[in-house]
Amino acid sequence: MEIKDKEYVLKMAKENDVRFIRLWFTDILGFLKSFAITIDELENALEDGMGFDGSSIEGYARIDESDMIAMPDPNTFVLLPWRPKERNAVGRMFCDILRPGGEPYESDPRYILKKNLKRAADMGYTFYVGPELEFFYFKSPDAPEVLDRGGYFDLTPLDVASDLRRETIVALEDMGIGVEYSHHEVAPSQHEIDMRYTDALTMADNAMTFRLVVKEVALSYGCYATFMPKPLEGENGNGMHTHMSLFYGDRNAFFDPNDKWHLSDVAKMFIAGLLKHAPEICIVCSQWVNSYKRLVPGYEAPVYLTWARRNRSDLIRVPEYKPGKEQATRIEFRSPDPACNPYLAFACMLSAGLEGIEKGYEPPPAVERNVYEMTEAEREELGIGTLPADLWEAVQIAEKSELLRRTLGDTVFEKFIENKKVEWQRYRGVVTQWELDNYLSVL
Repeated sequence: MEIKDKEYVLKMAKENDVRFIRLWFTDILGFLKSFAITIDELENALEDGMGFDGSSIEGYARIDESDMIAMPDPNTFVLLPWRPKERNAVGRMFCDILRPGGEPYESDPRYILKKNLKRAADMGYTFYVGPELEFFYFKSPDAPEVLDRGGYFDLTPLDVASDLRRETIVALEDMGIGVEYSHHEVAPSQHEIDMRYTDALTMADNAMTFRLVVKEVALSYGCYATFMPKPLEGENGNGMHTHMSLFYGDRNAFFDPNDKWHLSDVAKMFIAGLLKHAPEICIVCSQWVNSYKRLVPGYEAPVYLTWARRNRSDLIRVPEYKPGKEQATRIEFRSPDPACNPYLAFACMLSAGLEGIEKGYEPPPAVERNVYEMTEAEREELGIGTLPADLWEAVQIAEKSELLRRTLGDTVFEKFIENKKVEWQRYRGVVTQWELDNYLSVL
């Protein structure tokens, strides 16, 4: 992968007649923040960063310590393909957020992921991820009116969004983001584009870019794209199934040629850590009230804390090993949705897995039956637990989690939970159409 530095950015900006540079970062909820500088400020920004008021960013500084520095990462410099290219082009870079003295700001989600990646690096590992982000195309943001009635892998004429996906892939590849494949998903007007497996920090940046590109291209076609976890009642929701593995140098630490499933002890301990701590990190991987409308039985979303090889009803799936593909050995974590903060979500997944490795957790036996078809007594006998049923249960579990506090740091841990409590209280006070339909005429 090409390493970009300050000189590269200045050279590319000049060659492409860049007039503005957008500096991107995220708040703790994963909303993309941006401000623009002119080309005249670029060299100074690359050297000293750009100051901004952090007190207005969710989860950032209090008003009495609001001065922050956005330090651009030259390695993330690209041109925005939906802006003019011939003249007055627009570039972008992701930023690390610093305190005025130059030290990393502990509430910056990008820093939190870096901190957890360093923990893995200190153990000798590099963390690779490949998330599958699902989304819907609707006619407008005002109502979930679908563009098509297509189903899984359907092609034209039902899949009228093929052009949107193609334009999106072209834009992503123009920005240096590799795409493996794309297709229509199960629900009407639901789609998936899968980015090529890479290291977790690059992928978190890519996921943030991906969400914006999907929305920008949809807008250019006069429609609306959403990553809302469950916009359509009675249909599958949007997941972000995340494939992951640890590498030890050039060697896949998850692969063992002598194991029945070709999984190393490291992989099994990582799975055990993820299973044990999945309820605690659910508040980050599935962070909205609406996320839990997706995590119900019957819609290909996991509910139970199980793992298996072929079974897609489990929380963790192990894709089948193909001879000669040792590097592709990985596990798939199926509960996250694409409306999460990818920096924090990847940090939490990694932290849970590393906990399993450090403490030598053993995974429970794999469940190769359909967990949803078991009776409650059977699940209890097998010791199969569940993910939180709603955001409030997720909050209560998360509040007690030492692992989550350590992963996020005290400030973000407390701010994040406080934000989710406010969201739950607002939701509790809303009278829904379901209640009116079921109660108004009979009570």
